[in-house]
Amino acid sequence: MATAVEMPKLGNTVEECVVTRWMKHKGDSVANGDAVVEIETDKTIFEVTSPVAGTLLETFFEQGDLVPVFTNLFVIGSPGESVDAFRPGSARSGAFPSPDTAQSLKPTVPPPVPRQAEIYASSSASLSPRARSFAAEHDFDAAGVVGSGPGGRILESDVRKAYHSSPQLASAKTHIGTGPDGSCADGVILSADLAEPPSKISVLREKIANRMRESLSRTAQYTLNTSANAGGLLNLRSRVKASTGVPDVNINDLVAFCTIKALLEVTEVNAEFIDGRIHKHSEVHLGFACDTPRGLIVPVVRNAHQLTIAELAVKMEELAGQAVKGTIALDDLSGGTFTISNLGSLGIESFTPLLNPPQVAILGIGAIQLRAIRRAGKVEFIDAISLSLTCDHQIVDGAPGARFLKVVRERIENVESLCAI
Repeated sequence: MATAVEMPKLGNTVEECVVTRWMKHKGDSVANGDAVVEIETDKTIFEVTSPVAGTLLETFFEQGDLVPVFTNLFVIGSPGESVDAFRPGSARSGAFPSPDTAQSLKPTVPPPVPRQAEIYASSSASLSPRARSFAAEHDFDAAGVVGSGPGGRILESDVRKAYHSSPQLASAKTHIGTGPDGSCADGVILSADLAEPPSKISVLREKIANRMRESLSRTAQYTLNTSANAGGLLNLRSRVKASTGVPDVNINDLVAFCTIKALLEVTEVNAEFIDGRIHKHSEVHLGFACDTPRGLIVPVVRNAHQLTIAELAVKMEELAGQAVKGTIALDDLSGGTFTISNLGSLGIESFTPLLNPPQVAILGIGAIQLRAIRRAGKVEFIDAISLSLTCDHQIVDGAPGARFLKVVRERIENVESLCAI
């Protein structure tokens, strides 16, 4: 009996995933537990496996398609079995209709159609979702484009090729000229003669953009700046590098450890603001911004307040590695109560970190620089690390924010007595 496999829901906030790679193809034999397709959320990559053994009878989406959760992805069964009942949008599948099937499920009173969509509506029935999206974004009429996909289906590459080959009636012609400057014999300037058009942002980049806009629009953000004497941090780091048999504890790990201790003392900033209510936390689930090839990701160290500095360093390194590889579990990307973001290694002196809602504060860590200070009437030079705390003024007033930053500074300046290394 044929078995359909759905797009899984990978976390409470995930509503759709991208099909990134088919590892098995139609007609292939599949064993129970074999990885069939690789999918991607805005935060991680996941392999969907087959729950049964059999033949891959049908795949319903192409690589690059954005698919709602709980939609049938593929069907496993015996050769010759029908898969029609499992197609997305069929009565039996009970799943979201595919973009193509949705064309036939029009409401009695159709909603207003964007101008871009009107241009290619007549030809959209055979367009793949990504091809349809490209045509809409570039205001391009895809009628007459010959598809290279199965059954003549028009793929994004087909539309992209047609778009770049079509004459562009633009003022650029007056700047570039005619004749030999243009690709056509009559000197008409084609878009292929111009620079590559802007590309669509990735799913992750779009999620980041939406989250940052939401962060600014729903909160009243202010930033406090200070610096701390980093002499103890540098001394500890030197001792670790010279030692054997101890975890590699770096400056970021040490600042994170000091931040955790400060959060236990000034609890106002270790909180979340959800649906008009303040949720203060006695435990610290520390998020830390991580730069990956796919964009910004924030892994979360759960119960960070229970860890030693060595344990914290190991955990942060482990999660950062998984984030970079794209193999981090979704459970490790949610539930944070406070976040740190360190740009010091890139030479940034100070910056304004943006809140990660519903959290009410975030700490930015800058570079360590030689700085002059006045002490006992004399000018001295110290290695200072910059700290920038952004708070939501709806929840955290300036005074408690300043108190927290003061405690962080004190913990950093006494880090050698705080950490048992």
